[in-house]
Amino acid sequence: MSDKLPIFYLSVFVGILAFVLVNVVRQIFKTRRIENSFSKLRNKLTKEQGTTQEYYELASIYSEKKLYSQAISLFQKALKTAEDEGEESVAPIYNGLGFVYFAQEQYDLAIRQYKEAIKAKSDYVVAYNNLAHAYERKKLTSQALEMYEQALKYNPNNTVAKRRAESLRRLVSA
Repeated sequence: MSDKLPIFYLSVFVGILAFVLVNVVRQIFKTRRIENSFSKLRNKLTKEQGTTQEYYELASIYSEKKLYSQAISLFQKALKTAEDEGEESVAPIYNGLGFVYFAQEQYDLAIRQYKEAIKAKSDYVVAYNNLAHAYERKKLTSQALEMYEQALKYNPNNTVAKRRAESLRRLVSA
């Protein structure tokens, strides 16, 4: 029995080490892929006009890096390009722009963008969730509840909307 204990501890240690190593390597590859995409898109868009998708992707990367002013201008370029190209799927662009404003605590601007996203795509559940969250931050509980219920109308399995709607219902009825 005493011979097996060190082997057990060693194997558990090696297992944990292998798990950590795999996750670190995955994160490295993910970061490299994002950085390569970031570099290519930035270089291309500084030299020439891009597509709606390219502006959106670069704006999303800037948003993840918390470089909000650059993200805002790129989301706006994506909207302008979409308008010029006659692109109809602009809801994710408005939603991304709303997210950037929300991250900067500019809730009124975020609400406006989320509403535009919903206007562009009436069943856009992510925009409903984001709009409800912005309403919550502005202490507009009844509007937030209404938006979570709209999200649940389009996706009854939306766990975020379910949880937040239940919590807000208790607040409204109290």
